[in-house]
Amino acid sequence: MPSSFFSKKHAIPERLYRWFSWAGAYAPLLMLFFAILLIGSLSRTLLVAWQFDRVTETSVWPSIFLHGLRVDLIMAGMAVAPLVLLLPILGNRFCWIVWKRLTGLWALIFFFGFLFMELATPTFIAEYDTRPNRLFIEYLKYPKEILSMLWQGYLPNVAVGVLFCILLTGLFTWLMKPWSRETDPGSYRKAILVWPIVVLVVFISIRSTTGHRPANPAMFALTSDVLVNSLIINSTWSVAFAVYNLKHEGNASDKYGDMAMSEILDEVRSVPWLSRTEFNSKSFPTLHNQIPIKNRPRPLNLVIVLEESLGATFVESLGGTPVTPRLEALKKFGWWFENLYATGTRSARGIEAVVAGFLPSPARSVVKLSLSQTSFFTLGELLKRNDYDTGFIYGGEAHFDNMRSFFTGNGFDTIVDQHDFLNPAFIGSWGVSDEDLFTKTHEDLQKLHASGKPFFRLVFSSSNHSPFEYPDNRIEQYDVEKNTVNNAVKYADYALGEFIDNARKSDYWKDTLFLIVADHDARVWGDELVPIKNFQIPGLILGADIESRRIKTITSQIDLAPTLLSLMGISSKHPMVGRDLVRFPDEPGRAMMQFNDYYAWMDDRYNVTILRPDKVPLAGMYSRETRATQYLEDAPDETTTRKVLAHALLPLILYRKQAYALPE
Repeated sequence: MPSSFFSKKHAIPERLYRWFSWAGAYAPLLMLFFAILLIGSLSRTLLVAWQFDRVTETSVWPSIFLHGLRVDLIMAGMAVAPLVLLLPILGNRFCWIVWKRLTGLWALIFFFGFLFMELATPTFIAEYDTRPNRLFIEYLKYPKEILSMLWQGYLPNVAVGVLFCILLTGLFTWLMKPWSRETDPGSYRKAILVWPIVVLVVFISIRSTTGHRPANPAMFALTSDVLVNSLIINSTWSVAFAVYNLKHEGNASDKYGDMAMSEILDEVRSVPWLSRTEFNSKSFPTLHNQIPIKNRPRPLNLVIVLEESLGATFVESLGGTPVTPRLEALKKFGWWFENLYATGTRSARGIEAVVAGFLPSPARSVVKLSLSQTSFFTLGELLKRNDYDTGFIYGGEAHFDNMRSFFTGNGFDTIVDQHDFLNPAFIGSWGVSDEDLFTKTHEDLQKLHASGKPFFRLVFSSSNHSPFEYPDNRIEQYDVEKNTVNNAVKYADYALGEFIDNARKSDYWKDTLFLIVADHDARVWGDELVPIKNFQIPGLILGADIESRRIKTITSQIDLAPTLLSLMGISSKHPMVGRDLVRFPDEPGRAMMQFNDYYAWMDDRYNVTILRPDKVPLAGMYSRETRATQYLEDAPDETTTRKVLAHALLPLILYRKQAYALPE
């Protein structure tokens, strides 16, 4: 394509521009795209060199650069995507001046922003040991304090960063000058013909995966070192993703009402199993000691099997379809929960309740939120501090629902997902089959037991998930059509039964406590405000010396972790407010359930209280026979409402204040 003639002082920009001028109206997009890749790669290289000792201790070295390039491609794709969409409208000779000015200005602004974030990264790492994230945005609210901190502690860093930002942005502006003088828009027809291909390439660059979900920062949380994980991504994406997640951190007070923090804590601490407990920490207001009744010379190992979408609707003895015969047969060997309820309807909600004992809230699960990706309490963190080998085993992709990031940042040393299975027998849409999952788990537990070190493994199944794929010739189908939810559940039950049978014959059984529990039910349907019937899930604790027992009291998922610690014989200090069913087996139970914008509370007499956004609470009675709630005309009494409101408000307050953790 013809190009403008420039004076000698523009020789260098002209030569550079010739590399892109063939692209016509696409030229500035290409320049911006490759500028992002160059800055991202150079910045990452320098950061890795700075933190070389920590990087080389991880499994991602030296592939960190390949993963990083993939992340930079995502960011570069996002940088040019708006311009690509506008090109058919503005990339012609009639709008040529507008197109040149718009693309030049956009490229300059985006270049400056991306460069600024990378230059700010070393200072942020020095202070917080990770790339800029949610805190970067949060602290913009406190300019006086932040400017003071930067001035006092990082003045040389800031001065050098600002200088480089100005110089490099000036250099980029100089290199873009030939584009501002371009007079020939090239062939509009050719630009339109290749436009669909360009859109596809940009889309692939941004999505960066053929999986069920687009790439997100959790996909690149490949080690247990949070800093190294952050070096893989770039700072602009890190902050942008945190800002995106802010919209999910709704304010519970705005939805349901308001209470003073002192009143909230008084209500929560007044439950029977916490009423005589001392809470001495100001920073962590629910932190307290838990002493098990039974002392063990060596605490038990722990394996939690989290079953995907296995609600009570699939368990015959709980009123469901008879597709879990293996689980039903196992209940005579351990603690069987007849009235256990999930806190939500998504996997991440179940994870936060079972693994962290965290109360549900109107916001997204803390597994997905930014402030809880490090320094947030989990059983993994507690047991790791007790010298346990901790890990998560999943048959699918561990970045799903942000699990990899949450677990690696909060006490889980080992993450095993689909990519770590060699020659699996069956692979479906959601990963390897449950048989492959449990085969690998069994091998892992045998090795861990042989090492002599106590261990904790969270094992998450995936076979019971649409489109309900599983291996042939394993089960007698419940439904004639193969790929149905009932058949998938029956297969998952078969795989679980085989695993427990193998475990019972193994040396590690006598030293290991097992929890089998669902994350949530498969589907939530019906016209009920809160379909409580779809929150009931099966739960079974067995292994070691656990005797047969039926737990009839209403129980929540948040009660499981304190109970497990007690059965394991571990004395601990933790922030969980759930009930230890070993020490308090007969106290009145309760279940709390978050469903969209509604928060439901059900006590041991099946009295139901529902908090609604900007409306008075509802009172009702749940019937186990009809599995429906009959709502009452009168609102719940004030005492009940305050108790329920306190439990609904507390989790987001603890999350925002980062007060749900273990002291350093």
